[in-house]
Amino acid sequence: MATVVPIKASEPPPPEASSPKTSSPETPSPETPSIDTLAAVDLGSNSFHLLVARMDGGTLQVIDRYKEMVRLGEGLTEDKNLRPEVAERALACLERMGQRLRGMATANISAVGTNTLRQIRPDSEFIGQAELALGHPIEVIAGREEARLIYLGVAHGLAIGDEKRLVIDIGGGSTEVIVGQGFSPLLRESLHMGCVSMSGRFFNNDKITDKAMDKAELYGALEVRPVRELFRQSGWSTATGASGTIRSIAAVVAGEGWSEDGISLDSLTRLRDALVECGKVSALSFKGLSDERRPVFAGGVAVLRALFQHLGIKRMRVSDEALREGLIYEMVGRIHHEDVRERTVATLCRRFDADAEHAGRVRSTALQMLAQLRDIWQLGHPNNRRLIGWAADLHEIGLAVSHSQYQKHGAYLLCYADMSGFTRQEQNVLSALVLGHRRKFPVDTFAALPSGIQACARRLCLILRLAVLMHRGRSAQVKPEPALSADGDTLILRFPEGWLDMHPLSQLELEEEAERVLAAGIKLDFA
Repeated sequence: MATVVPIKASEPPPPEASSPKTSSPETPSPETPSIDTLAAVDLGSNSFHLLVARMDGGTLQVIDRYKEMVRLGEGLTEDKNLRPEVAERALACLERMGQRLRGMATANISAVGTNTLRQIRPDSEFIGQAELALGHPIEVIAGREEARLIYLGVAHGLAIGDEKRLVIDIGGGSTEVIVGQGFSPLLRESLHMGCVSMSGRFFNNDKITDKAMDKAELYGALEVRPVRELFRQSGWSTATGASGTIRSIAAVVAGEGWSEDGISLDSLTRLRDALVECGKVSALSFKGLSDERRPVFAGGVAVLRALFQHLGIKRMRVSDEALREGLIYEMVGRIHHEDVRERTVATLCRRFDADAEHAGRVRSTALQMLAQLRDIWQLGHPNNRRLIGWAADLHEIGLAVSHSQYQKHGAYLLCYADMSGFTRQEQNVLSALVLGHRRKFPVDTFAALPSGIQACARRLCLILRLAVLMHRGRSAQVKPEPALSADGDTLILRFPEGWLDMHPLSQLELEEEAERVLAAGIKLDFA
């Protein structure tokens, strides 16, 4: 998934190969992604995965795979930091992956973090260090977005049909449950349990007892309970499992001769009894169980047993596709202008009854201003055009809550809504733009964004503010478009001669705006 965060607006970084924000001179421009070679990096709570592939006649052709059991989740402390030894292990893995990705354009690489990276403290330095190690930006995705991408990957590997499908992916720290039809997810949920977290909570003393397994399965049942009936009554007819945990369970029950086709409820029960009979995590020696998977295997079995019992699953087939394949298909879709984010924005506009005509006028003016400042302020990356366009579309959705300080309501909705296709960072940037489009400039909000995009985001926000100001009267009458230029952080607006004298209200509004944006370190010069 090509990242859509603003491209850094300050001076270009030096051309060292280690910079995560640039590509080498030999690689394609990030503005012109191709589908010759694409790469997906999945930074899970248990394993890190790298997939390099190309599309061949609509079929995904895998070029290279790389996987390491990093167990990031077991390094998460109570205060939501990473233990140094786990962080070091993860960064070493990312450096190895970065060597494989060297020479590829950033737009052709999608690197995402899931449950553990969702939990890490916002002020943690780990994600910045991880980007340097990998050599590319890393986006953290919400649980329901992870579920959507998992279903996208799995659905492409299944036979086409009209039946509703249940898809389950057990990760290290979360479990995604989806019901979909064709390539479209209909229900999706992210549950706070995974093979690493469950193993650490119930089997961390190397013992597997009947009591511990009962407690683990009961905890799993509690996690499933809020959505149990919703999924049971959704009408799904087939169940498919993805991820290493489910593939390992399938390999074990097949190797032991308990199931010939996927995972049955009976084979899972026999596996559970065999775990208790063995009694120790370190002593597990099933056919098909790797040494790396052994420490988190019991927790994974407990999660899957809870899901089988409480979602009414009798048999589950196993998919080789998962999140990383979904990321590849998502990138292919965006290259072919099938961007789910456009549909998400349109849906939000309809849901909150945004004034489409007014938003369209603001969008047109904002894009015209962006075009004038693109080169001067280094805003030429197409992601910036998308961002400011979406922000213009959405800037008034907060009116559905209240007119008073509606920019705050809109920002809150965008920060916390489930927005298909958007990463958390993308939502944070959109939220900041909407919050900052009027009244006091929210300096602290922009300072909380990643340091590499703060300057660019502030400048995009200023352009949006001016576009909104130019259409404050909400009239369809065409207004003069000022000529814009900039000198560093000084923005210069030049209107047709005599226009401001004839429009004293607009002049007063610009004077007030000049005072407000000084807080953002931007000087407004107009005449």
